[in-house]
Amino acid sequence: MNRLVHLGNVLVDLVMTVPQLPPRGGDVLATSSRMMAGGGFNVMVAAARQGMHVAHGGLHGTGPLGDLVRKQLDGAGIELLQAVRTDQDTGYDVALVDAEGERTFVTSFGVEATLGRSDLARITIKPGDFVYVSGYSLVQRSSGPALAEWMRQLDAGVPVVVDPGPLVTDIAPDVLAATLRRAHWWSCNLREATLLTGREDPAEAAVELVGRGCSGVVVRTGPDGCVLATDVRNPVEVLGFRVSAVDTNGAGDAHVGAFIACLARGLEPAEAARYANVAAALAVTKPGPATAPTATEIDDFLTRRAE
Repeated sequence: MNRLVHLGNVLVDLVMTVPQLPPRGGDVLATSSRMMAGGGFNVMVAAARQGMHVAHGGLHGTGPLGDLVRKQLDGAGIELLQAVRTDQDTGYDVALVDAEGERTFVTSFGVEATLGRSDLARITIKPGDFVYVSGYSLVQRSSGPALAEWMRQLDAGVPVVVDPGPLVTDIAPDVLAATLRRAHWWSCNLREATLLTGREDPAEAAVELVGRGCSGVVVRTGPDGCVLATDVRNPVEVLGFRVSAVDTNGAGDAHVGAFIACLARGLEPAEAARYANVAAALAVTKPGPATAPTATEIDDFLTRRAE
């Protein structure tokens, strides 16, 4: 069975729903709040709900936040590849979700941000594995260079999927360039693609990223779907599905997790992207970040749309 080896950060999300963001120096009362595993957890759950075996190769700490992360990873059936670190707890972020479903983050990293060469050396990649790398790991002074070196040493046939995240411009140039060259798939939203390329058109941005060395690029365009490029000439627009958004937190994670799982079971990239568009659309109809649908829910949605 194909396995997803996830090397991104898992931390705790403190999610607060607010009518609007507070002004500088001001305050606003949240209408709801909750704590749950977040970050890379959402990608892993999305892939697991598509039936893929998932293993987490990142770090998790000692303390209440690390305990919460491990409990939820175990509940999702995700294998842990690293022992508990005893010198520090897991980090957290505050996610503010406004009345339009948009989310804004403030992040405080913990032990998950300290992944190093010795940690990566404990991970064995097996035939059929997919490797996922996050920009939140690449931006760190220790884990960024370590991951870039580790990816260079992987067998060329191992598919590496990279989601650079909102901190993409903070990744060291040499780490970014090495990662772009090694990525089989680069999945980002339009804002991130524009920051990288200076191009606001998703097709143009996708083509430029392919030209920088990626085998394939997915530029997510929200409810419009995504643009898929595997060469510099023929980007493909894969249309999305319009729904009533409740909470957009985790939509991109649902997309990339479903995309990987669909590739792993043999779907062509355009069809995998279509399924991923459904996954992202269904995810935003529920509150919370880890709301990716199951394979059955995606199939049912597509059946109803075809009627």
